[in-house]
Amino acid sequence: MRDEHQTANLTHWDERVDMAAAFRWTARLGMHEAVANHFSLAVNEDGTQFLMNPNQRHFSRIKASDMLLLDANDPTTMDQPDAPDPTAWGLHGSIHRACPHARCVMHVHSIHATVLACLADSTLPPIDQNCAAFFNRYVVDDHYAGLAFEEEGTRCAAMLSDPKIKTMIMGNHGVLIIGDTVADTFNRLYYFERAAETYIRALQTGQPLRVLSDEIAEKTAQELDDYPDQSGRHLAELKAILDEEGSTYAN
Repeated sequence: MRDEHQTANLTHWDERVDMAAAFRWTARLGMHEAVANHFSLAVNEDGTQFLMNPNQRHFSRIKASDMLLLDANDPTTMDQPDAPDPTAWGLHGSIHRACPHARCVMHVHSIHATVLACLADSTLPPIDQNCAAFFNRYVVDDHYAGLAFEEEGTRCAAMLSDPKIKTMIMGNHGVLIIGDTVADTFNRLYYFERAAETYIRALQTGQPLRVLSDEIAEKTAQELDDYPDQSGRHLAELKAILDEEGSTYAN
C-alpha cells in the first residue's frame, strides 16, 4: 500500500494510518465540512508533540504521509512554510499543551451535533443507550467568542481539565471529542453524532421524551466505558473496508 521510499523518513507510521482512515471515514459519513475541521494525535509522553491534518486538505483525500508533526511548545509553528490552519493550531495546540490526557482530539461541525450546539439548552438527555453513553461525560461550552484562535483555544482547553470529560458540546459551533487513541476517539465521535441525531429527531416528533433515570443512565455509561475493545474493532473494520476498495489512505 505505501511507497517505502516515499515514507522511509516518516515517524509514527501506524498512528498516521489510523488518523488517515478516520479522516476518510468521517468524510464518507458526511461529518466533515469542506476543507475545515481538524483531528490531532499526541505522539510523545506529555502530549505536546502531535500529528494533525495539513491545512486546507479535504478529509476524503488525506493520506498517512500527509500528516503534520507539530510541537505545541514551538512558537515558530505558524511561521513555517507548512503551517497548519491557524484555528486548528489555536484549538488543538492549546489542548495538547494543557491536557496531557487528551491524547487524540477530533473537532467537527457535523450537522446533528451542531444543531444540538445551537439550541438554548444544548444538554443531551439520556433518552436511549447512545445518549446515555455520554451521561456525566460531556461539558457544554456556552461562551462562544469567535474563531478558535489562540485565546479561544486556551479557554476551551481549560474546560477539559477533568479526564472524565471526553466530549465538549461547543455552543454555536460544533463538537470536540477527546480520547486515548484514534480508535477510541473516532468511535466516540461516531456515537455522539448518532446520539445527537436520535435526540433531534425525537424532538421533531413533538411528543414527550422517555428519559432514563440518572441511576440507569450512569450504569449504562459505565457499562459502555468498560465494553471490551469495540472501538478498536470498529476502526479495524473500517480500515479493512478501505483496503478492500484499494484506498490510498495508507500511502
